[in-house]
Amino acid sequence: MVMDITYLQQWTGRTEEVRDQVTLTPMAALGAMLDRDDPSAAAGDDLPPLWHWLYFLPVHRQSMVGSDGHPKRGGFLPPVDLPRRMWAGSQLEFLRPLKAGSAITRLSRIESVAHKQGRTGDLVFVNVKHEVGDVAGVAIVERQDIVYRDHPAVSEKPAAPQAAPASAQWAREVAPDPVLLFRYSALTLNGHRIHYDRPYATGEEGYEGLVVHGPLLATLLMDSLRSELPGARVRSFSFRAIKPVMDTSPFYVCGKRDESDPGKVMLWISGSDGSLRMEASAVLA
Repeated sequence: MVMDITYLQQWTGRTEEVRDQVTLTPMAALGAMLDRDDPSAAAGDDLPPLWHWLYFLPVHRQSMVGSDGHPKRGGFLPPVDLPRRMWAGSQLEFLRPLKAGSAITRLSRIESVAHKQGRTGDLVFVNVKHEVGDVAGVAIVERQDIVYRDHPAVSEKPAAPQAAPASAQWAREVAPDPVLLFRYSALTLNGHRIHYDRPYATGEEGYEGLVVHGPLLATLLMDSLRSELPGARVRSFSFRAIKPVMDTSPFYVCGKRDESDPGKVMLWISGSDGSLRMEASAVLA
């Protein structure tokens, strides 16, 4: 297949504006899924960091959904003709908290579309900037990295695992199961079948099991920070997916304060084999 990157780069600069409201039920549902024992949210309460992902959900007619559960290619995002689409990471700035009950807007812009030839074939990187705000202006700035790639070849050897840090100040074991993954898919209206359809995930996309959502892992990291450092205000947060996490074994949500900078927190996901699956960092205000 010849990659027409010039055509795909025509999507650079495209914008999309979506409106929503910070309603209470999604907040209660995510808190319950995270097994938190928080008081019931009320209008005017702060929306916790990353919980804006509960809003601006992709609402597509059933006829516009592809066989993988994703919306069909085209529209706001470029129609990259590669089967695997991954949310590889994000860099976020939290200027101030959004408030429960408020009307919110997300303005999105495609900042770049790039093609690289990796050791496994074609890779297309799409960077999207989101500005989320309310009547008072922008509250969150997020740059999202999306990667498209082909299915791995049968002969492809997996990359050597990277060891996770061994110096965690806290670590929580999570045993993922289909119910957890289904609940998060439902909360975020994520129809991608790799998260709930085991025959599809293993037979069609070649994974070892069901795939734990990248943003769910990032949410668990942020939730661990909130639990370990109650009252801390997060000014910025970034995460990068290293290796997929499957539902076939437990994983560990880990973190520690940066020894050289007390205002910085290092966070990561470790597999049961000790390999690094996601790395993240947060800067406190």
